[in-house]
Amino acid sequence: MLSSYSLIGEHGAVWLAIGGTGLALSHSRERREAWADGLDATLCAYALNVAIKQTVRRPRPQTVGVEPLTPVISKLSFPSTHSATSFAAAGVYARALPRATPIFYALAGTLAASRPVLGVHYPSDVLAGAALGSVIAKLWPR
Repeated sequence: MLSSYSLIGEHGAVWLAIGGTGLALSHSRERREAWADGLDATLCAYALNVAIKQTVRRPRPQTVGVEPLTPVISKLSFPSTHSATSFAAAGVYARALPRATPIFYALAGTLAASRPVLGVHYPSDVLAGAALGSVIAKLWPR
């Protein structure tokens, strides 16, 4: 069974919830479009990440006698999906709500940093995922 902490980042769930809420509560067309862009960028990051993960097929870290602190859905590690979806969403959602930019990036950084601490990713997995998400956010049409 997956822990609730693991689920908030799994498949970009927390970011999809944030974007869906922003979309539902926004009154201006521009802001709704920005939230929708963030949802699309999050899904794009997820899909690209899964494709890369299936291509690279790097196994998750394993330390003899030490169990990871959270369960995982896939046995594949590179790149971190939590990191990719988090940085893609944070970058694009910052356009929808600029004042919340530090909050978006704090959440993205926390989710990403948690992965090696929990024993389910190598630091390079997290850095690659964050880079992938950041590139997607930067290149996402405005």
